[in-house]
Amino acid sequence: MKLLENSSFEAINSQLTVETGDAHIIGRIESYSCKMAGDDKHMFKQFCQEGQPHVLEALSPPQTTGISPSSQSGDEEGPLSDKCSRKTLFYLIATLNESFRPDYDFSAAKSHEFSREPSLNWALKPHLWDAVDEEICLSECDIYSYNPDLDSDPFGEDGSLWSFNYFFYNKRLKRIVFFTCRSISGYAYTRTEPGTELDMELGEEDTENGDSGDTESGSIEEERVPVLCV
Repeated sequence: MKLLENSSFEAINSQLTVETGDAHIIGRIESYSCKMAGDDKHMFKQFCQEGQPHVLEALSPPQTTGISPSSQSGDEEGPLSDKCSRKTLFYLIATLNESFRPDYDFSAAKSHEFSREPSLNWALKPHLWDAVDEEICLSECDIYSYNPDLDSDPFGEDGSLWSFNYFFYNKRLKRIVFFTCRSISGYAYTRTEPGTELDMELGEEDTENGDSGDTESGSIEEERVPVLCV
């Protein structure tokens, strides 16, 4: 997987860090080429030892509202019958590895941690969807989400309120646009010096306060709806 330069996405990413008072929203959107080279080919060869690329893997039900592609075909199993090829599954895992390296390794991720989404209806300003459409051609895309358990979740640290990871996969273009976002409670969020990475740590004062920090987190947990207006 290769990260593709996109000036529109870079401009959008600068707007995807939002402070809401009680919480902080941090997001980014990136474009990746699915053309394999070097390490990718080696990883794909190892991945295929567990099954051939054309073999279909069962996915979990969609996380968003709507009718899944399989249920439209009259399949009585409904959303549970959604599947993708192992080759597509490899692309999704490789995208996660490339986006979060070197901090996380998703090589052991399983198909049940992913879902195919029927649609995404969010309160996002048109310029974001326009930029995604120009890069990936949304009408030709399959949309997937990554929904890991807490042990595998890269955003599963203390203070995390909600997160999402969506993939827009265009098979013809051999390209994936990856949209990831998380919300962090204010007490668990510390910003480093300007221009550096965002530092996610619990401050010593909050640790010492104990119950007061938990109360604040609990009140925020009640509002976990990922709505972005950028």
